[in-house]
Order: sequence, then structure tokens, then C-alpha cells
Amino acid sequence: MAQHIVKKARDMVFTTPVEHAGNSEGYTADYTVSEANGALHTGFRVSKLEPGGWVGAHVHSYEESFYVIDGELIVDTPEGSVVATAGDYGLIPTATPHALRNVSDRVVTFAEVMVPVPRERFEYDTYRVAPVPQTDPIRIDPRDPRNRNYGHISPENMAPENQTQDKLAQSASMRTALLVYSGISVKMMIDSDLGSDLHTMFMVQYVPGGFAGPHDHPLEETYLFLEGEAIGVFDGEEYHLEAGDIAWAGVGCVHEFRNASDTNVVRWLETAAPQPPGRHSYRFRRDWTYLENALALELGQSGKESNE
Repeated sequence: MAQHIVKKARDMVFTTPVEHAGNSEGYTADYTVSEANGALHTGFRVSKLEPGGWVGAHVHSYEESFYVIDGELIVDTPEGSVVATAGDYGLIPTATPHALRNVSDRVVTFAEVMVPVPRERFEYDTYRVAPVPQTDPIRIDPRDPRNRNYGHISPENMAPENQTQDKLAQSASMRTALLVYSGISVKMMIDSDLGSDLHTMFMVQYVPGGFAGPHDHPLEETYLFLEGEAIGVFDGEEYHLEAGDIAWAGVGCVHEFRNASDTNVVRWLETAAPQPPGRHSYRFRRDWTYLENALALELGQSGKESNE
């Protein structure tokens, strides 16, 4: 079975998901990362909801999150209705009744993450339920301390120079922290702090010259490219990746990235499933090559000493 997937935006085919046939209208998706494609932990698709479209109330035996790429998506849950616009994201905890609708005059495009991977033999682990009340939707407000499962991220949030108290929309905390290293910026979105038990979602940005060398993980990663161009290498195969493309690396897939531009940033949405462990979530080949060389030197010296 393949250990990685790369799908270009131009190759996506949008159809009604089987599990929502008869319980939706104007809802289509390209199911890029799935059980059929070799994923064990992650389901990932880009979805579209036409003006006036809807998805009826249902629950899943998996954890779900979403990220709005364009348009306005209304999410109805027993806790109330929210309207999510570009850059908004949210978590739908396992077994939470929810429904979707689009009351605007434009198509809404959004990414959906499902962990663990939905199983075809169990009708994709989706079950219809009684209708969820439709209340007047409120805008997602990450600053509201009562907010439990939603957030917002924009390109400005990825710039290190914007991480000051006067520029941050929210009070400075680990919730707003930006991790910066080797020309790479990472900001967490969905994690245990926002109620997730099974996966994480975060935004990644590389400045010109930014790169990450060959490495792998004890988990699956999915990438949705949003801005700029990147070179990605998966188990020795090189790909040119740009906005709208999706890639997936399975457990043990050795992969690396670099910014393909000398002038522009590259930015993508990334997920990890299961959630990364506290230690050893990365295995960089360069570190183990260093150890290999160090051990060879130590063994060589030991052999020399034993012969003297």
C-alpha cells in the first residue's frame, strides 16, 4: 500500500459523499485521504456547499474538524449555530449532533478532517439523528472566553513580528504562541486545549530559504497548500506543490519540504493523527546519521585500544 499521496487541485473530482446521499443537497467533496487510499488514522477532503445547500443532522463515531477556505459555512449544533468564514476553523467532538448549511449566494469551500479514518464497511461511521435546532448564527469570536471549539487564523498570524501584545487579537498565552525555527513558523489551531482527543490541526509557513530535511513520524500527516509554492519529497519522489494541492504522508514515510520561491512565503494547513506523543514525534535522518558516524568512531577507537 502507498505510504504517501499527492493530489493536484486540477485533478480533484467532487461528488456527493456516500454517507450523506439522501441527507444533503448541494454538498460535494473530493475524498483525497481515505481508507481506500491506505490511510489508517486520517480522513481528509475538500468539500463544497452550494448556495442554499445543506447537510442534515448526523453524528460520527470519529472526531471531525473543519477549516473554511472561502465563503460562509453555518454549523448547527445543540449548543447553537455559528457562521464560519475564510480562516475560521472548528472542532466537532465525537458523537456531537451537527448539521451544515449555506444561506449565502456563493459557494462555500472548506476542508474536513476525520480521525480515525471513516470505514466503508460501517457506512463511513456516520449516523443520521433528529434535526438540530437552527438558531440565528453568530460569528466565531476567538477572543470570547466562552468559546470552546472554534478559532480563526489569518496569514498575519504567521508573522513573528506580529506576535506582540498590542498586535495580538487575543491576550498573549500558549493559545496564541507562534513556534519559529529554521525559517519555519508553526501556529497550533486544533489540539487538546480546544477539546480534541485524537488529532491536531495547525498552520505552517516557510519564508524564502526555509526548509525541513528528511524525517518521518509515528503518525500520519496531511497537508493542504494555501499560498506559494513548495518542493516536497516523499520517500524519494519529488513533487511541486502549490495552492489547492493536497499531500499525505503515512507512518514511516520519509519526507522533506523546502520553499520553492526566493521571494515569497509558502503556507499550508497541516494535520497530525493520532496526536503527537510527548517525545520522539520527529525522526530526522541527519540525527541518526550523526549517531551512526559517532558510534563508528567509538567502535573504531575501542578496536584499536583492544589491539594495543
